[in-house]
Amino acid sequence: MFDKEFNGVAPPATRRTARLLLRAPALTDILFLTELFSQPELVAHRPVPRPDSPEESAARLARDIGHWNDHGFGRWAVEADGALIGFGGVTVSKEFVGLNLSYHLHPESWGQGYATELVRETLTFAFDDLRAERVIGLVRPINVASKRILEKCGFHLEREVMLHGAPTNMYAHGKLRN
Repeated sequence: MFDKEFNGVAPPATRRTARLLLRAPALTDILFLTELFSQPELVAHRPVPRPDSPEESAARLARDIGHWNDHGFGRWAVEADGALIGFGGVTVSKEFVGLNLSYHLHPESWGQGYATELVRETLTFAFDDLRAERVIGLVRPINVASKRILEKCGFHLEREVMLHGAPTNMYAHGKLRN
């Protein structure tokens, strides 16, 4: 169900950008997701940089699908040229004020501008469709590429927080309510 706090009608589960198809995740995405989170480059910035087990990947996919069921939006499955390349979008943050932006794209798709395109479309969706006032992005200090993408898309470094036992930079876009 769509969150009433956004005062809108549930948005469609599919969106398109110039090069990407963004769709709600499906159970059939499990093989790709398991392979994605087995990539050492992808998990390198975690406090414990180890790949997910197949069970952890299944739980991640179940959480993403559950978020869609509970809120009417969430992290999309991201396709380019008809192939799945990752996941990303916004979710309701339980720890911080604002919607939480997150994305994970397969390392083979890095350096092609897909992350920037995804973040820009996600911001349009969050602010225009959901009427969100604020979106946050949580990035490990050593993840220079993700920090650069957020800054390019209008985020500013707000503060450092502890997340999963490790220092994390909180970037924000929009207004913090008083």
